[in-house]
Amino acid sequence: MDLTFLRENRDEVWSRTVEHLQLSLTALLLALPIALLLGALAVRYRRLQFPILTVLGVAYTIPSLVVLVFLIPSQGIGNRPILITLVMYAQFFLVRNIVAGLRGVSPAALEAARGVGMTGFQVFRRVWFPLALPVVIAGIRAALVTIIGLAVFGGLISAGGLGRILFEGIGRNYPSMVLAGILAIVALSIAVDLVLRLLEQATPLARSRRAAR
Repeated sequence: MDLTFLRENRDEVWSRTVEHLQLSLTALLLALPIALLLGALAVRYRRLQFPILTVLGVAYTIPSLVVLVFLIPSQGIGNRPILITLVMYAQFFLVRNIVAGLRGVSPAALEAARGVGMTGFQVFRRVWFPLALPVVIAGIRAALVTIIGLAVFGGLISAGGLGRILFEGIGRNYPSMVLAGILAIVALSIAVDLVLRLLEQATPLARSRRAAR
């Protein structure tokens, strides 16, 4: 395993990793409000659930490079087209898990909360959302890991991130550079997945389940 590029260019790899993470987190933050709205609509109006999830499922099957090529004429190159692409692909995981999490909450728990005089907003904030949170975080985890992988293609359109190292290495036929990009992407994905798994396990519902064992 040739790690020459990684040893000699640690600062560049680190800065590109930070850049990649920033791009990925920006896409996630842009995707979440849209997903929450779509998820709320699907839960509130049951007849909308199937068409919303179906459209998102079909959109997810479209190759990301095709979406990028389609966006470039109108959005140019740089961060904007890759962010739009990442936001689109994140919806599949986010909306699906928001719907599953909210629908998975026991109606008895909601009725009990209403029975003690909670308002609709209080029921959502204190009961419904906390109980749905582990499933929602699992969706965020899947979405963010997917975003990190797809954000590599931003390197093809001057969007920065680890894709710049990866595709520059391919263009220069420099295997050590390609390997450095791949290792950094894998390490970033594993780190993000681990952090979100720990966050998922720290939710009140997860803690109460462990305590009940």
